[in-house]
Amino acid sequence: MLAPIPLLANYGISPTHGFLPDVLPLTRLPDPYYNKWEAIAANLQALILSKRLRGVVDRLPVLSTIGLEHDAEWRRAYVLLSFMAHGYIWGGDSPSDRLPPSISVPLLKVSEHLEVPPVATYAAVCLWNFKPLFMDEDIDNLENLASLCTFTGGIDESWFYLVSVAMEARGAPIVPLMLTAIAAARENDAKAVTSCLSTFAERLDDLTTLLVRMHESCDPNIFYNRIRPFLAGSKNMAEAGLPNGVLYEDGTGTETYRQYAGGSNAQSSLIQFFDIVLGIEHRPTGEKATKERGREGHAPAPKHNFIMEMRQYMPGPHARFLQDVQAVANIREYVEENRSNTTLCVAYDACLSMLRALRDKHIAIVTRYIVLPSREVRARSRSRSPEVTRRKVNLATASRQQPQGIAYDARAAAASAQKAVDDGKKSALKGTGGTALISFLKQARDETGEPAIEDWTKRFMSRVHKGPGQCDFFAGKPEEGAGLHVAHTVTEEVEMPGLAGTWTIDDDVGGICNY
Repeated sequence: MLAPIPLLANYGISPTHGFLPDVLPLTRLPDPYYNKWEAIAANLQALILSKRLRGVVDRLPVLSTIGLEHDAEWRRAYVLLSFMAHGYIWGGDSPSDRLPPSISVPLLKVSEHLEVPPVATYAAVCLWNFKPLFMDEDIDNLENLASLCTFTGGIDESWFYLVSVAMEARGAPIVPLMLTAIAAARENDAKAVTSCLSTFAERLDDLTTLLVRMHESCDPNIFYNRIRPFLAGSKNMAEAGLPNGVLYEDGTGTETYRQYAGGSNAQSSLIQFFDIVLGIEHRPTGEKATKERGREGHAPAPKHNFIMEMRQYMPGPHARFLQDVQAVANIREYVEENRSNTTLCVAYDACLSMLRALRDKHIAIVTRYIVLPSREVRARSRSRSPEVTRRKVNLATASRQQPQGIAYDARAAAASAQKAVDDGKKSALKGTGGTALISFLKQARDETGEPAIEDWTKRFMSRVHKGPGQCDFFAGKPEEGAGLHVAHTVTEEVEMPGLAGTWTIDDDVGGICNY
């Protein structure tokens, strides 16, 4: 007997707003009892700039959560406390490895109620942290959105969050649409499935259009050096100044250090939903595809820890929804069983192509917002005295430590890897947050095209673009194996993926990229 198709209402998911809350986030907690929280959040940027936030928070009383009633109030409290917590940890010359009870006690209770970790997740900075400027306009319009809380108070930070909010809103109708497609596949209604897939592909193209607008109002250097450090978690942050994680003080004296990943677009339930309904399988980095498939009516089960770990950072009902959709996903199997239906196959392949294009654009953004700024940080640090470079410690300054850090020199890394091979050892270049980000993202992109049905689609999505030449007017075309083009085989890799780069990828961990 087939499992029932999940009902959105059972998971707190809106048919119009998707994983965004059906009720708009509160701009302020209604109970005056929480005015102290609101006052700190309203002055967060000034308190961080003046380095007085920690003193203010240390004098803050421990407020009870008993005054929080509706879900919207709990979500607002979570946003306030998460921003205060990360501002407290990362808002000084060096990070704090402790959170005082005034933050940790209510944050732990609020997080437990909402089924999210006590850290600034994607839900805290994006899903529950926006407001429309005009109530009569849609929230998938970037020009109609504003962030409620920020660390810096700048346009760049707000824009960075709001691009994701707009994408969530624009992609929201895909959720009920593809549940309808799953039901239609069970009824062998190929026409309905084709229609749903065609609409899905069009929406994916809209999401790519929104994503590429990131550069309009978010400067890469400001993001890398000013915004990204505040989004860091406490996991794999030794080089950034948190070797043990963070101690959430609750007054019992029995607390232990906790380690959490920071906010990341990999925590978006929407993107994981796309992969599940299309039957896309993500493997550990470097692992090749196999012919093994899940049994009929089931999307391929995750083979690695990363995708499941990121679900732990989603609101609990959203994570359960993905698990239940995994049990009923049947679109890929249905298309494979109806290969003779060209219209159906083309519609399915169009979805894969559009999703692959979205990941292509994401790779370009990662390069611009993480790879290139990390090189500039390293270049500047070489020209400064050790006293200057050691002045501040956070996620951005951690890249100055070589050879392991946010980024590493590609030529040196290649030489080191070759030496390890020559010595008969396995090369493992690891940083504080992860390894081989670009290779990881490219594999996730390539995996998106693997289920393609039509041969022309497979050829189109597996094409390899030729690299640029050597810019030498007198150089001829190199022969096969000539040394002139060896440099093209060296790929710049960046460690610390995601918004905050706070997860580790080993040989048995990998899969979906940080979207």
